Amino acid sequence: MSTNQIRWQRGRVVGVEHAADSIAEIVLAIDIAHRIEPGAHIDVRLPSGDTRSYSVVAGSADGRRLTLGVHRSSTSRGGSEYMHSLRPGDEIDITEPLQNFPLRVGASRYVLLAGGVGITAICAMGAVLRRLSADYRFVYVGRSRSAMAFLSELEALHGDHLDVHIDDEGSGLDVVTLVDGVDHHTELYMCGPIRLMDAVRRQWHDRNLPMPNLRYETFGNSGWFEAEEFTVAVPELDVTTTVGADESMLDALRRAGVDMMFDCLKGECGLCQVSVASVDGRVDHRDVFFSEQQKNSASRMCACVSRVARDSASPRSTTGAVTLDLP
Repeated sequence: MSTNQIRWQRGRVVGVEHAADSIAEIVLAIDIAHRIEPGAHIDVRLPSGDTRSYSVVAGSADGRRLTLGVHRSSTSRGGSEYMHSLRPGDEIDITEPLQNFPLRVGASRYVLLAGGVGITAICAMGAVLRRLSADYRFVYVGRSRSAMAFLSELEALHGDHLDVHIDDEGSGLDVVTLVDGVDHHTELYMCGPIRLMDAVRRQWHDRNLPMPNLRYETFGNSGWFEAEEFTVAVPELDVTTTVGADESMLDALRRAGVDMMFDCLKGECGLCQVSVASVDGRVDHRDVFFSEQQKNSASRMCACVSRVARDSASPRSTTGAVTLDLP
């Protein structure tokens, strides 16, 4: 695990509100004031000792309060359930605001793209660009209005700058059209489901747009297949264990006593990558670390987010299985 020096502090819950279907708006008061930059996140220490990362939706002017938006996942590994159990007066251990997704001020034009709960990482960026009178387009994608957190506030703040695409209203986003409207001087910032971000990245690459102008953050919690139980084996260590639908392969391997390296837990850094010796089923890559070519080869996978899905075409296949070749 990363040994970077990170300062921890206590956060006190001062407000919990319903933000959208399965999304809670949680306001924390902190004793040490911090300048909270757009794109920042905090890590929260769970009762189990594990940590989870949550984007900071907004910070107060004095730097002593911050707002989170937390989605309760049906495949929660403990983090979102814990966060949704919080009530005003509760205290939790949190890090100072951390920055892996900075907004660069000074671009000719911006496109902000948020899908679902990814809005939590994008909200503050939009507020800054509006305050600076920048040339920007804010694109917000969701399954339904009731599932889109902070929608009414964003509509009031951004007006014509905001484009809303809602699946169940027949106005879903056309990724090709979105990216085709971007020029070589535009910076696009996005956060959302892996499928959405993969589609944008592929179209961005096909148009030969500058890759440094495409910036993103992911929570690694969605893939091409539903999360299901599968088996992972490490012959060199005489380890075979089951990965439950509600846990990651990284968690299962650590539970089985395998010493694993990891850091981001979001499929971004690649520190937890493992070599695949064989796979029965399909690797469901949920990371943004590997290229499309690397994902197609399925020779490596990020243990913190990626999974194996059974081969539905085979009547004999009841669960997926993967054999790893650890050094």
